Amino acid sequence: MRWSKLFIPTLREAPAGIATAGDRLLTRAGYQREDAWLFLGRRSLHRIMNMVRAELDALGAQEILSPTQPMTQLARELRSYKQLPQIWYQFQDILEVVSFDRSAEGREERYRAVGGAFQSVLSRCGVECVTAEMVTGVRLVVPCETGEDSIARAGSYAADLASAVSTATVPAAADPEGDSAPEPFHTPSRKTIAELADFTGLPETSHIKSLVMSADGELVMAVIRGDHQLSEAKLAHVVKARELRPATPEEMRKQFGAGAGSLGPVGVTGIQILADEALRGRRNMIAGANRDDYHLRHVTPGKSFEADFFDLRQAAEGEICAANGETLQIESVRSLALLAKERLDDELHVTDESGKEAALFVGLYSLSLTKILWAAAEQHQDADGLILPASIAPFDLVITPVDFNSEAQRGAAQTISDAAAGVGLEVLLDDREERPGVKFKDADLIGIPWRITIGKKLDQGIVEVFERRTKHKSDVPLGEALGFIHTRR
Repeated sequence: MRWSKLFIPTLREAPAGIATAGDRLLTRAGYQREDAWLFLGRRSLHRIMNMVRAELDALGAQEILSPTQPMTQLARELRSYKQLPQIWYQFQDILEVVSFDRSAEGREERYRAVGGAFQSVLSRCGVECVTAEMVTGVRLVVPCETGEDSIARAGSYAADLASAVSTATVPAAADPEGDSAPEPFHTPSRKTIAELADFTGLPETSHIKSLVMSADGELVMAVIRGDHQLSEAKLAHVVKARELRPATPEEMRKQFGAGAGSLGPVGVTGIQILADEALRGRRNMIAGANRDDYHLRHVTPGKSFEADFFDLRQAAEGEICAANGETLQIESVRSLALLAKERLDDELHVTDESGKEAALFVGLYSLSLTKILWAAAEQHQDADGLILPASIAPFDLVITPVDFNSEAQRGAAQTISDAAAGVGLEVLLDDREERPGVKFKDADLIGIPWRITIGKKLDQGIVEVFERRTKHKSDVPLGEALGFIHTRR
């Protein structure tokens, strides 16, 4: 392809407001404009896409396209256990993969296989990532100061923030002694934990925060320490909910007779109460009274109310990691991939060996191709521009005649270009009427792995071969240039 005929709008400076080095370089190199992927970007994304296809097809996966309905809905047409396992995938805004198995063991095998395929793609793209644990699987992420997600890290441990395990800090004040019964007191217009702490003069750690959630349509109450945040991911996993959401004001008032800010676990019947482990052993705390503008003193978890204890809270920076005893740090990241082992899906069935209905085990996986390209740009660059791995660069080789008006240089460039195409190399021929320095800067910026420069030494049968990664230049006989590149790729 000839550069002069393509839309490759390179820039010497990136527009203001672009947060990361990878995004700035992809913009400067003409790969993207905001959320638009241009010609070079699409070529690189197609290369990544083809890698994904090769890896998944090797697992026996099948590519489909279902733009208007989930792939799990299509799985309702699976009839027999003999059709399992199945792995389906589709490319939309991101890669989506779903697996179906008749057993947890089979799903685990598919989970490992798809995870291995994702890791192989990232490795082939030259992308290093962090594997962050989740309640139901893992997330593959790249640290990024402006990332949209957060993880907790402590030494070699990494976890999605909503799933991280840690030891809660010591309460700011010791619990009062004694075994007093819960006692109501008036708390006019005090709804938040901060307002209550100010009103009572007791720290937030002495209060119980009561949160009412709808889990697949059934109300549950989660109680945590006042200064903690609920991890909805942990709660959903505990109650095995597909859909978890905060209860509506109407649902809360119907169940408890009071509104949010005055709710608590004492005297509650008819719904499940789950308490965070940080409340185990606490006593004489403050909780809502299930009466507007009233709270209760002397609330002791396990005595004043019955509850099942689980790890329900979101870890916080500075806490001690429960996995290895090191201090947790919160880090912003961009997520490249998600691998989740879903619970048994009661809505999807096949017949088993005895002809009875058996529910399916489902795995859900996703991979962002555009974020892989961003990560490669972020991790492979220098002061001159991109140094993309050869596997995802938009071209294998750029041929740069110093003077394209020279018949000899033009002819040599075309000869090399034709020969390169004949051995499977994808070539960009820089036929622009620009100064050599401009051509070299643009070639460096867009990050093509190899450049063959045709200049004054052509009279001696010599061209210059330049490797973008090492910046090493070699004078090579014209007829040996492609062989020279082949031995070093």
